[in-house]
Amino acid sequence: MTRETDQALQLTDELIALLDAADQLPEVRELRALSYDLLGAAAGKSVVDVGCGAGRAVAELVDQGVEVTGMDPSERMIAVARDRWPKALFRIAGAYDLPLPDASVDGYRADKVFHELVAPEGALAEARRVLTPGGRIVLVGQDWDTFVIDSADPALTRTVVHARADMTAGPRAARRYRNLLLDAGFDDVTVQVHTGVFTGPTMLPVLVGLAEGACSTHAVTREQADRWIAEQRARAEADRFFLALPMFVAAATAPR
Repeated sequence: MTRETDQALQLTDELIALLDAADQLPEVRELRALSYDLLGAAAGKSVVDVGCGAGRAVAELVDQGVEVTGMDPSERMIAVARDRWPKALFRIAGAYDLPLPDASVDGYRADKVFHELVAPEGALAEARRVLTPGGRIVLVGQDWDTFVIDSADPALTRTVVHARADMTAGPRAARRYRNLLLDAGFDDVTVQVHTGVFTGPTMLPVLVGLAEGACSTHAVTREQADRWIAEQRARAEADRFFLALPMFVAAATAPR
């Protein structure tokens, strides 16, 4: 296992801080609870949380009596998760190669993961392998082309959003959830969309990240990025910030 560089560790810590802040928002808490319901998570059931990050969902499932293992390819994420939730089980592993026996878990959960995957089909084949017949899979994530942002410069905003999306391995994975699950042989596939509306400053770092990403690929100039970020900061300070973020929630059943 290659150790993460200092820069990667810093970026991971920044991501953890952002996720921590977002996790406390009512919309995000409700979405996590929905994912547990769709999994059929209950005492005595076994679940793998793939891309578990710092482990909040794992800890919440443990509190419900679920036998859950959190897995993430980031050593830093797993180290933080183990420190925060010492009673939970965490392992360093990626979505393509889960260290689990065949047909060994009742549920598979992946939240904000599949947009990072070059080959989501491979991850779903692995999900099929580890799930028991009739086991449940739940995928949660955003479509990276679909950030609805109020701005005085909509053309620049479109450029920023699409340029940042193009930096992602699978920016449109969420809109593909249904077809990906069907192609992988899952049954009873359903998809819901829950749109979070954010008007406070908590999500401002997300928009800053979009602009910085677009600037790093030279899709926008430094001046354009700074101007766009300044506008969003001013909106946040004046209670005029607006971000609507559709989150796709897909659920399905492994063949019996």
